[in-house]
Amino acid sequence: MDMEQAKIPQATAKRLPLYYRFLNNLHSQGKLRVSSKELSEAVKVDSATIRRDFSYFGALGKKGYGYNVEYLLSFFRKTLDQDETTKVALIGVGNLGTAFLNYNFTKNNNTKIEMAFDANEERVGTEVGGVEVHHIDDLENQLGDLEVAILTVPASAAQGIAERLVEAGVSGILNFTPARISVPSHVRVHHIDLAIELQALVYFLKHYPLMEDGPVDEA
Repeated sequence: MDMEQAKIPQATAKRLPLYYRFLNNLHSQGKLRVSSKELSEAVKVDSATIRRDFSYFGALGKKGYGYNVEYLLSFFRKTLDQDETTKVALIGVGNLGTAFLNYNFTKNNNTKIEMAFDANEERVGTEVGGVEVHHIDDLENQLGDLEVAILTVPASAAQGIAERLVEAGVSGILNFTPARISVPSHVRVHHIDLAIELQALVYFLKHYPLMEDGPVDEA
């Protein structure tokens, strides 16, 4: 999906896969329609936000009727390019990398880790979760046309590996290292620091206690 062409906020774009997953579950259960309230309760996003998100794509539902599940699912499948499989490379087959390979996004059939790389000679040549592990020295030769990579290497190696990925044609990096890597403007990086996320969770638990009907209004 071309986010710039669609001119939708990034916050909305990040919620689209969440909506898609829930709609996919509803469709598999034979549900024909869903209200914004039902969506809200399932994905933990308020109804007003859902209606605003959907409004960027035109009239997707009818007042008093709700949303047609099959139509929404078809619409978001096309919007999110779910009909095409995105092949991904994983760099760093440690504990976290191994977990990713064993999981391999089995619930998202449009995303698949196709190959993995590591510097440990004992891992090279083996298969983890059915994915072959190549030596990191062969990165440029093996990547081919893969455009997305998951980075689960030590923080000290992150920037150097990122630069090699960019040179090899990768345009999207999901960075699970604490390092804040620098890349050219045409490359998108999403940083996921698990330690920071956990600290944030603990902070919110202490300072923003939950009520039975949801979080306290931060305002």
